[in-house]
Amino acid sequence: MKRLHLVLLTSLVALSCERIPQNPLITDPEESFITGDGVFILNEGNFTWGNGTISYYSYDSSKIYNDVFFRINERPLGDVPNSMVIHNEFAYIVVNNSGKIEVVRKNSLESVKGITGLISPRNIAVIDNSKAYVTSLFSDSLIVLDLKKNSVSGYINLRRSSESIVISGKKAFVANWYGGDEVLVINTDLDEVIDSIKVGREPESMVIDKNYTLWVLCNGGWARDYYAELVGINTQTFEIIKKYVFTSILDSPSNLSLNGSGDTLYYLEKGVRRMYINEQELPSDVFIKQRGYLAYKLGINPVNGDIFITNAVDYRQNGFVYIFNSRGDSLKAFRTGIIPGSMCFKVQPGSDIE
Repeated sequence: MKRLHLVLLTSLVALSCERIPQNPLITDPEESFITGDGVFILNEGNFTWGNGTISYYSYDSSKIYNDVFFRINERPLGDVPNSMVIHNEFAYIVVNNSGKIEVVRKNSLESVKGITGLISPRNIAVIDNSKAYVTSLFSDSLIVLDLKKNSVSGYINLRRSSESIVISGKKAFVANWYGGDEVLVINTDLDEVIDSIKVGREPESMVIDKNYTLWVLCNGGWARDYYAELVGINTQTFEIIKKYVFTSILDSPSNLSLNGSGDTLYYLEKGVRRMYINEQELPSDVFIKQRGYLAYKLGINPVNGDIFITNAVDYRQNGFVYIFNSRGDSLKAFRTGIIPGSMCFKVQPGSDIE
């Protein structure tokens, strides 16, 4: 009897010590938690370490799932995933320092193809069902992708580096961020630069509101030699119709974002600032305050207005994502991968994601 008790005790100890994974393996990706509404969070990882990952926050389960690309494809994503866009049934993940774009199925993250050999790709914008543009930090050309073949089809010579990109009709607006002060206008039928617009120093993020005004957030440069600016541009005439200059040269706003109805701007500056597009001056109050952390990236759910803020902590350990509703009330907080950066929302209008 004592021997039986010993065997049972040993078995119980072994079971209690067995590591139960927080995120179970995905046995059928097409029927997984990624199928529903949610948010992809691109964890940049440490530069040159190749430890970039993707987390997925599921609205269905109200849980976050980390390292989902590796779990699906059984290999690392790469070095510094910077941006992601969804088009039709596929998603395109731009991995900056790896010089590639991973083409994956949007509902599973199963890799379809890797587009490699790119020079410091940063952000991607889909032009139509057959074409996309990709900006580059260390190249003077814009990359043209063939979405039918998932390959590079050409380049547009900008004679300068590029960062943020937005589309309005048959025009693409491309920001010359690194040391620059221009927004270039490209005819997407001709794949040619047709104009340039002088703005503030280092335009780092852009959005287009419901009135088709292009908003450009210029952070003033890393050395703080220039005042930051928020500039509004008419997308038909390319004229600057609004200009707001930040009051302190130490202000370094970033991550300009827009809500789903296109009438409210958000950006990071000592917390989250909120500004309606018809305001006459920059917001003086902080809409969502930083409480013991430094906000790194910002994302706005286009369907329900939820506000996602990432916290990179010390840029070495796993970070956090904080979720607030459109009123600024705190909802949830989750641990992510290392340096959680930009976000890609996979949500459908009419979805029950309140």
